[in-house]
Amino acid sequence: MKKQNPITEKLKDQLSLPLFVAPLFLNSTPELVLACVKEGFMPGLPAYGVFTSEEWDHWLTEVDEGIAKLKAEDPTRKIAPYAANLIFKENNQFLGPDLDLCVKHKVPIILASATPSKEQIDKIHSYGGIVFYDVKTLDEAKRAMEVGADGMIAVTAGAGGQGTTKNPISFVGEIRQFFDGPLVLAGCLSTGHDILAAQTIGADFATMGTRFIATREARAEEGYKQMVAHSTSENIVYTTAFTAEPANFIDGSITASGYDADKARKEGITAQRVKPPPGEKSKSWVKIWAAGQGVGNIHDVLPVQALAERLKREYADAKQEMAERLGFAFNTCANCAPANDTLPAPAAAKSAPKV
Repeated sequence: MKKQNPITEKLKDQLSLPLFVAPLFLNSTPELVLACVKEGFMPGLPAYGVFTSEEWDHWLTEVDEGIAKLKAEDPTRKIAPYAANLIFKENNQFLGPDLDLCVKHKVPIILASATPSKEQIDKIHSYGGIVFYDVKTLDEAKRAMEVGADGMIAVTAGAGGQGTTKNPISFVGEIRQFFDGPLVLAGCLSTGHDILAAQTIGADFATMGTRFIATREARAEEGYKQMVAHSTSENIVYTTAFTAEPANFIDGSITASGYDADKARKEGITAQRVKPPPGEKSKSWVKIWAAGQGVGNIHDVLPVQALAERLKREYADAKQEMAERLGFAFNTCANCAPANDTLPAPAAAKSAPKV
């Protein structure tokens, strides 16, 4: 039986659902972050979403002031913490200043991508910050422990953007053989039922990315949001054609950008990086849109508040259904089920992807 971890328990107490919202490159902004924390979800804000450290400082200030305002408006409301996502690579010229600004603002949680050092993690710990380390392999998971990360985000097959081929059940199970700290599951999670599923296989929290691209507050252009809402897992292409590491993209966006989606799908992780059309700059990650296989369970574009109400209800219903299937009594948590009964219902079926 997994031991209780104080960081895990503290975070669960701060959240309305055991849910992180992934930092969405070019699509997460303070507006989306504040909408999420207001609903009790822990969102990530990517430092690489802006182009200067001055802008990053402005973003962090905007989030800090927004959270203070939310707490002042309703002291009884559960306002979640937020996280900053930093890429710990030697060639990231902004890493030093961006990390210093996180220390200055005392950002509660740092989502560490790539390879943070023990010294960098100690710097975050110095002000009481918590570090979650993205892991895609067991070696990375073990390194996360060695450098003193507090928690891990297990990135598994079908995740939007730079995913892996790891099966979530086996990967979480293997990590749990040597790590009993806070563990987050990433990959194809779109519903309240998915959050419970992540917990049943050993994760403490779930994280959603693609689902939050299809929200009103996300910075994604409308065509991107609609393509997410009208695609299925069959439309997702896992390839190295557009990024240095394998990543998942929607085929309609590949075609619309003038590239061969079928070729990228066929070559997969052996594909060579494609060149942009003559006279054009690379459209990777801008017009070639990342998404995970969880698109098949996303049918609409909603404000974060409406999505939050749906996720909370789905999670409460999933717990009740699981209890009934297993044959034991269960009382739904009053905090998990929203009072509003007039929620937007997902569409019954999908139309063809719009290009």
